[in-house]
Amino acid sequence: MQDRFDSQGRTRWRRFAAMMVPATAAAGAILFGMSTGAIASDITVSGQTFKIGADRLEGDGFKQYGGIVREKGKDGKSGQVHPVALSEISSAELYSLCQSVRADLPGLPVVLTINAGEGKEPARAKDLLIAMDSLNGNATFTNIRIGRDATDLNPTAQAGSFGQNSDHVTITNLQQVSRYTTAATFNLVGLRLKVNVGDDAKGKECF
Repeated sequence: MQDRFDSQGRTRWRRFAAMMVPATAAAGAILFGMSTGAIASDITVSGQTFKIGADRLEGDGFKQYGGIVREKGKDGKSGQVHPVALSEISSAELYSLCQSVRADLPGLPVVLTINAGEGKEPARAKDLLIAMDSLNGNATFTNIRIGRDATDLNPTAQAGSFGQNSDHVTITNLQQVSRYTTAATFNLVGLRLKVNVGDDAKGKECF
């Protein structure tokens, strides 16, 4: 029993630590290719998704196109590949930002939560890149261009694949399931990070 707990527990907590984004977001935007034969980035993901919510997102320089991220296999080589929607935002403001990730241990619920931008000052990000599985909310786009060749938005995308962009985007009641996030800078005003364990973990996810 102890061996099982140790092996599963260490795996869970490694993933748990890897999901502490945006608090430990890497500097610089990492771009992913779409080609099924090769992945344009050496970045690998944990395989675990996390949730991001916000009352409102205001973003300038919005781009969106398809891509992939990959897990690292047990042999240290490329593992499972996940198709994702990639969104780039040059400058973003997030009001009442919430991020949560499940990191349950055997028989023990655990949820990490990060909150920021809950007052008058929002959380702010520069050169934000998000690899997501899903996105819900109410969106308003300014000067949107739909159906562009994705390589016009990012040269690492597959030629002929679908892309769209707009000068500005507003999303209210944002609910997003993501696999990876990075930003050149991420200013988390009023940061609150908490590890919720056991009964305290119930209902603590962002949505």
